[in-house]
Amino acid sequence: MMDPHFQAMLAAQAKAAEGQTPPPLDALPPEMVRMGYRMQRQAADQNAPKSVAARDLKVAGGAGEIPARLYTPSGAAAVTGGLVYFHGGGFVIGDLESHDGHCRRLADLAGVRVLSVDYRLAPENPFPAGHDDALAATRWAFDHAAEIGVDPARIAVGGDSAGGNLAASVAADLKSDPKRQIAFQLLLYPGIWPEQETESRKALDGPLLTKQAIAWFDKSLGAMGHPQAHRAMLGKVECAGLPPALVVTAGFDPLKDEGRDHALRLRAAGVVAEHVEYPTLIHDFYIMADVSPVVGEAVAATAASLKAALA
Repeated sequence: MMDPHFQAMLAAQAKAAEGQTPPPLDALPPEMVRMGYRMQRQAADQNAPKSVAARDLKVAGGAGEIPARLYTPSGAAAVTGGLVYFHGGGFVIGDLESHDGHCRRLADLAGVRVLSVDYRLAPENPFPAGHDDALAATRWAFDHAAEIGVDPARIAVGGDSAGGNLAASVAADLKSDPKRQIAFQLLLYPGIWPEQETESRKALDGPLLTKQAIAWFDKSLGAMGHPQAHRAMLGKVECAGLPPALVVTAGFDPLKDEGRDHALRLRAAGVVAEHVEYPTLIHDFYIMADVSPVVGEAVAATAASLKAALA
């Protein structure tokens, strides 16, 4: 059964939308959808730790500098482990602000510095722009580790949903780079894009992540048929030699089966991979921390795994 707090949230949203027929997503300017998403998620996440210091900076992207934000927990040592983080949003929406509270909590609870990357979004910047930015920003984090107070031997990549895809893709791209060895993957309800549609994608149309939204995201990104599509469609990624991973899924999420299956493939290839499912929760729960106390419990457990991996 779904968490009652999320049930109540969804019921309130449905009641507020009674009698309204929203336009299809592709009929709206992307920036309008982004603004609505940002406002909704910020409204559900008002209580992130204020003690975490945040500094905006520029990092390398695939075609020039891009914005990023460095989070440093209160009382942090001069050098800590680091997490390069990519926000979710189907490669089309989401930004530093929508995921600000989430990154603050991870930094605070795990005791590591978090570098949140504002990669380029589709459809204005189609595939592989976001993937190129994620890879370039991670390389930048290794090459500038001393400047940002991070131990280059303790750098993880992570992300939620589309950001989980970016993190897993970067881990694969850097697997054979002897100078930039990723220590850990934090994959939160990742979009893996398996070649065969999973049962959860077939069965679940929302909540929040609907079939219409998924189709809009896929069309906007434009990865299908691209010569580098394998960087996004990770169902057949070579898992041997990849870094250890934590894969988190939610019981009421269309992406849950592909996340679980990715963890199984990692294990089959000899990678240490833990899979945790929160059966009562929905997609995007990490950035709606005020909705239910169960989210706080999940965040604490996730941060503890990150802290242990980068100790």
